[in-house]
Amino acid sequence: MFGRRQHESGKVEKRITILSPLKGELIQIVQVDDPTFSEEMLGRGIAVRPSGGRVVSPVSGTVTQMFDTGHAVTLTSDDGAEILIHVGLNTVKLKGEHFTKCAREGDLVSPGDVLIEFNRDGISKAGYDTVTPVVVCNSDDYTGFETRSAKVVDEGEGVIFLT
Repeated sequence: MFGRRQHESGKVEKRITILSPLKGELIQIVQVDDPTFSEEMLGRGIAVRPSGGRVVSPVSGTVTQMFDTGHAVTLTSDDGAEILIHVGLNTVKLKGEHFTKCAREGDLVSPGDVLIEFNRDGISKAGYDTVTPVVVCNSDDYTGFETRSAKVVDEGEGVIFLT
């Protein structure tokens, strides 16, 4: 999803909107209790403390990697944004328990297509934080990076805006 604006220089600026892949409480990435995400080592982004149990595609694009354990997925949007969605913190240690993969590498996806289903209560009861970082891995490729400031988001609401 994008719009175009023209600058005084005549250069056209493309605006890309990344939608929320989950329903829940929106938090800033710097508040995530994992330095890989909070220190933006993988890129800039947001995080959602999920109130549901599924991850949907935030863009039109291609599934570039579906982790064997189903705890994370990467996508490349049709506009070139590289997006990582990581359900929970350290959840790779669950070895796939509580996760169901609903998409495969190479799948073409549209906003709202289900990528992963997960048992939020099962993950929590196993002792893991369910906060879900959504990171634009190539965020340095964009001149503008804005995030939504709402506290609660639904699937499909714009949460990251790139230019």
